Amino acid sequence: MRSEVSHKRVRVYAGGHLVADSTAPVLVWEIPHYPTYYLPEEDVRATLKAAADDTYDVIVGDVRVPGAARRHIDLVRLEFSAMDEWLEEDEPIYVHPRDPYKRVDILASSRHVEVRVDDQVVASSTQPRILFETSLPPRYYLPLSDVRMYLLHPSTTTTSCPYKGTASYWHVGEHEDVVWIYRTPLPESQKVAGLACFYNEKVDLYVDGELLARPETPFS
Repeated sequence: MRSEVSHKRVRVYAGGHLVADSTAPVLVWEIPHYPTYYLPEEDVRATLKAAADDTYDVIVGDVRVPGAARRHIDLVRLEFSAMDEWLEEDEPIYVHPRDPYKRVDILASSRHVEVRVDDQVVASSTQPRILFETSLPPRYYLPLSDVRMYLLHPSTTTTSCPYKGTASYWHVGEHEDVVWIYRTPLPESQKVAGLACFYNEKVDLYVDGELLARPETPFS
C-alpha cells in the first residue's frame, strides 16, 4: 500500500447533501490496480455513527448510509459506490478515483487487424483505433462495418470505466462477453465511440498477419 496527497478539490454527495469537501484528499492504493480517496476528518460534513465491523453509518440531513465509512487515524474512507456523486473540482468521476500514473492514448492506425474465434474470421480491418492504457495490452477498436455483425449476439452485461465510460457487450458463439463497445464514451475517449473491441485474452488476434500471444491480465 502507498499513498500521496492530491491537489484536487474533492466533494462527495449522498441524497443531494454534501458529505465531504476537501482540498487535501489522500490517494491510497489499497490494491495495485487503482487508488481510493481517504479524506481528512475535518473535511467530512456528515455525522459518522459507529456501526458493526469497524464501519460507520454516514448521516447527513435526512439521509443515512449504513456502513459506508471507515476511519484510519485522522482520515475517513467513504465507500465510493455507496455515495451518489463524487466530484474532482467541478467534474463528476465514476467507478473509482482516476490513477494519476495511468494514461490512455488512442491512436489511428492503418495496421491490418484480424480477429478469429474458433478459427472463424469475425472481423478484419485496416482502420483500427489502438488504445494504449498503462499496465494493459493494446486494445484494437474496429469499425462495426469491418465486423461480421451477424456472428455477434447482444449481451445484457455492462461495465464502467473511470477513463472511458460505460461499455455494453456481445457474445460470439459459446464465448460470452468477448466484444464490447463504448457508444457514448467520456470526453477523453471519444475516439473509440461506436467501435468494437475484442478481448486479446480470449480471441485469436492477428496484427499485420502475425498472431499475437494472448496476454495474462485480470481479464484473462
